[in-house]
Amino acid sequence: MDPNSGRSDGRVSRRTLLTGAGAAAGAATLGTVATAGGGAGGGGEGESGGEEEPTDTEGDGDGGFVENNPPIVIGHRGFAGVYPENTVAAAVGAGLAGADAIEIDVVPTANGTVVVFHDDRLSSRESGGLTDTEGLVWETDTETVLDAEVLDSDETVPTLEELLEAIPAGLGVNIELKNPGSSEVIVSEDFEGETLATQKDLWRPFVGRVLDIAAEFENEVLVSSFSKAAIAVTREHDSSIPVAYLLWDSIERGLEIAREYDTEAIHPPYDMVQGSPFFSDGVYLEEPGYGDIDLVDVAHEEGREVNVYTLGTWYQAEQLAATGVDGLINDYPGLLNASDPEN
Repeated sequence: MDPNSGRSDGRVSRRTLLTGAGAAAGAATLGTVATAGGGAGGGGEGESGGEEEPTDTEGDGDGGFVENNPPIVIGHRGFAGVYPENTVAAAVGAGLAGADAIEIDVVPTANGTVVVFHDDRLSSRESGGLTDTEGLVWETDTETVLDAEVLDSDETVPTLEELLEAIPAGLGVNIELKNPGSSEVIVSEDFEGETLATQKDLWRPFVGRVLDIAAEFENEVLVSSFSKAAIAVTREHDSSIPVAYLLWDSIERGLEIAREYDTEAIHPPYDMVQGSPFFSDGVYLEEPGYGDIDLVDVAHEEGREVNVYTLGTWYQAEQLAATGVDGLINDYPGLLNASDPEN
């Protein structure tokens, strides 16, 4: 490998990092990190905006997925509240801002190129458009997608390879599998049999390309998705790559899928966490109906990390950290330090 580029020799280098909760349970959690050279890791997403060193300060950008007291800091789309989301500038900025890991989203172009982008459409945000280009990403040719300017920032949509090239090898990467290029994808639901088989067929080529690219780099990697089929295909591709299921509207269903694939982590919205003032308060859903389940306790008893999305204020970060979660997926850096007059 080239030590200056952060690339590996293409083999999946396997490291097992035990976090506090996982070690107590005798399990590798955020820990078996798929070194983007390909081994194993830990790391999430949502709407508003994580890793730690065992010190009094927020992450120092020196680590990936490690012990979690305080929780790790994961830059949501590269700290989307500060930098143009999912761009090379965001990747570089998140590292400089002290993130322990960066969360990114991946989708394919019409040519099959893996690009780092969150939405299905290139210009779909109510506030005027995420980019200056129209169309579904996976129905648009690669050249057009890569020329699309993100949020009037002069930054354009990068390929996964371009973004990983810009990330220091010591920064963990949470790759969220957003869509394999189909309007038939089912997310946030459980399914079996023929439906599962059909969904896995939709994901398989795309997941293979994503993981092959990630395997060229040395970063610790955690793969996450709202799609059960995407998690299943990742497990089939390489069972040593750590995965996280993204929860949306049901704690019970989320835990069932996490158990089925023995995921190293789960990524719930922050209003799913008992013990915080936000529990079941309708941040994402009008009437969540989560029930009386202590998600953090259950996950930790089963040896799983809990990384919550998406935090945008110091108050959210401090309240969630106090519940014992392992990672905070934030839109802004420095949230855990914001109320400390010494920082």
